[in-house]
Amino acid sequence: MGETRGRLRSALHRLSSSDQTLEAEDLREVSDRFGGTPVDQLPDRQLACVCGTLRSVTLRPRAGVPALVAELYDGSGTVQVVWLGRRRIAGIQAGRRIRVHGRIARREGTRVLFNPSYELLPGGPE
Repeated sequence: MGETRGRLRSALHRLSSSDQTLEAEDLREVSDRFGGTPVDQLPDRQLACVCGTLRSVTLRPRAGVPALVAELYDGSGTVQVVWLGRRRIAGIQAGRRIRVHGRIARREGTRVLFNPSYELLPGGPE
């Protein structure tokens, strides 16, 4: 009986929630499954692992040096991922799920990971 109530409650939640809410919940589950720390819990100047989906990937030169900049969303918030000296990285594209490892910094109030190591995760465009 309790399992039926749980399924009914889950179905009602999915029907009554917005697409953004459902996407955020799914991304948080993926992040947990792959060992990521939620963005809204990242401590400054500490090593961290973050898993999520790349919302955007752009080329933005910094002081004359190319920089590939991506916005990584994990369902709890976003972190900016910056690869200095790179114009392009194979597999790094909007919609792709990745896991990044690096030290969290703050730049103009935004969490940033500079030159993190990364792993492409299943899901999203291949």
